[in-house]
Amino acid sequence: MSAKIRRTVLFNGRVQGVGFRYTAKGVAGGFDVVGYVRNLPDGRVELVAEGEEAEINELIEEIRRKMEGFVRNHTTFDSPPTGEFLDFRISH
Repeated sequence: MSAKIRRTVLFNGRVQGVGFRYTAKGVAGGFDVVGYVRNLPDGRVELVAEGEEAEINELIEEIRRKMEGFVRNHTTFDSPPTGEFLDFRISH
C-alpha cells in the first residue's frame, strides 16, 4: 500500500464553460480520491485530489481523455495530504 499524496493540477486551454468541472466530479466518483475542482479567475481549472498516487494518476488521465479537445496542457504539484476533505466536490 502506497502512501497518500495531495496533487494540485492546473488545466489550461478552453476549460471553462464546457462542463469540465462536472465531468471531473463525475470521473472522480469512480476513484478512491477526495478533493475539489474549481474555476480560477485567470481561465484555468484547478483540481486538488488526495489519495493513493496510482488512483490520482488514473483520475487525471481519465479527465484528460474525456476533455482532450479542451485541455491544452496541465501542470501538477504534489504536497503532503491534509486530510481536510471528506469527498470530491465542485468548489466555487
